[in-house]
Amino acid sequence: MHSQLKAALDRVALDAAIKAGHGKQLLKSLEAFGIVYDERIGAVDFMRPDVNTSDLRLAADAQPELVTQSNAGIPAFFTNFVDPKIIEVLVSPMRAAVIAGETKKGDWITNVAWFPVIESTGEVSSYGDYNSNGSVEVNANFPQRQAYHYQTFTQWGERELAIAGAARIDWASRLNIASILLLNKYQNQTYFFGVSGLQNYGLLNDPSLYAPIAPTAAWNNPSTTAEQIYEDIRRMFVQAQTQANGTIDMRMQMTLALSPTIEPALAKTNTYNVNVMDMLKKNFPNLTVESAVEYSTLAGELAQLIVKNIDGQETATAAFTEKMRAHAVVQDTSSWKQKKSQGTFGTVIFRPFAISQMIGL
Repeated sequence: MHSQLKAALDRVALDAAIKAGHGKQLLKSLEAFGIVYDERIGAVDFMRPDVNTSDLRLAADAQPELVTQSNAGIPAFFTNFVDPKIIEVLVSPMRAAVIAGETKKGDWITNVAWFPVIESTGEVSSYGDYNSNGSVEVNANFPQRQAYHYQTFTQWGERELAIAGAARIDWASRLNIASILLLNKYQNQTYFFGVSGLQNYGLLNDPSLYAPIAPTAAWNNPSTTAEQIYEDIRRMFVQAQTQANGTIDMRMQMTLALSPTIEPALAKTNTYNVNVMDMLKKNFPNLTVESAVEYSTLAGELAQLIVKNIDGQETATAAFTEKMRAHAVVQDTSSWKQKKSQGTFGTVIFRPFAISQMIGL
């Protein structure tokens, strides 16, 4: 057999041996050299020489096919990262309560609020020991505002909570936060615009407000100077002083309310390096500036100068009946729901003459 192996080194002799059917014997003889073939995976033999070539090839069955699907790597989601910090979508600030102040009037069963207004009247007469002329009277009015009560529901299910928990989101808490934000956003809206169809008005549309005056120039126009803007604000104060018949002065607490779009105009500086805010602080020491997006109206940019109070009586207040009343949690078979409610009177303006307005900034 060794002689046959030596003969296999001869290509011609190897070809002849394979043709003669000695291929398996030749491969078997390789076991003496430590080369072993496993016939359990298939027949082991030399291929017959190709008719068009004298090359000899060693034949073995192909590797068996995979039982599982071929895959080039692990699923991509195993390399994903979920940040545990939740990023909340921003909403516009709610500033009505900051601008007008906020007060509770009545409670959650209140439908109408009455606000008595007393005016002293009378006449004098020439003195005489026996004269009985002259008299005083009191005139009383009872303006009213109607409350608007509103609600929303939060509801969550067991499986819903479990699925959100897998993403590390406290779903029930997030729903509660959403309900609070929704109610307060609507409350803020009523403070500015009231509720249509009711005697419920807002800080910007109360029918008792005086008509706004026009500015001398657009405040954000590059050619508008700091002096022009300050003069417009001074004119607003003069307007309020005229409306109030001289009952207010420059040292009173006041709020200048405008939109965030217009507020940067107050930083305009004149040739003496003095900006509008500097001039306001010097001449109106108790004036504060507040901004709210609601002052960008369809009719143009609006500003209000609000004298906070006169003789201890507040000029206006954002009024509510109830804030964030959480009703009972109702349990179902595999879910829960809860109602939350609030009530609003809009903004009650007690002394509209103490508010002056300017539109078209």
